[in-house]
Amino acid sequence: MKRRTPVSEIMSSDIITLSKSDNLEKAEKLFKKHNIRHIPVVNGESIIGMLSYTDLLRISFADATEDEGNVDTIVYNMFTIEQVMTKKLVSVSSDTTIKEVAEILAKNEFHALPIVDKSLLVGIVTTTDLINYLLEQY
Repeated sequence: MKRRTPVSEIMSSDIITLSKSDNLEKAEKLFKKHNIRHIPVVNGESIIGMLSYTDLLRISFADATEDEGNVDTIVYNMFTIEQVMTKKLVSVSSDTTIKEVAEILAKNEFHALPIVDKSLLVGIVTTTDLINYLLEQY
């Protein structure tokens, strides 16, 4: 296993994003369509927050039924992305080592880190990315 491998080796750089003016219904559709659990919220190319699928579940009944019901739509219309997203972000640069990223994720209660170089969002890394990297090493 390489000790100084940068996170840029395992991060996703084809990033699905939302803007704070998007609605939560759009967010849910993106989560399901792309089978992802975290979406950075951006203003231009700068990240301003992170929305997780868990954030949606906290305010809705999305996991209680597979039906596309009215309940979620009503609840989603009560909140904005800006109200639901995490605003206090921890981010790392693309040259941060995978070990350092693993340490940050292990110590915190979140499962994704935005990768930011010179104030621009360039990627995202998740605990799943880390697990897949470890599996490749064996």
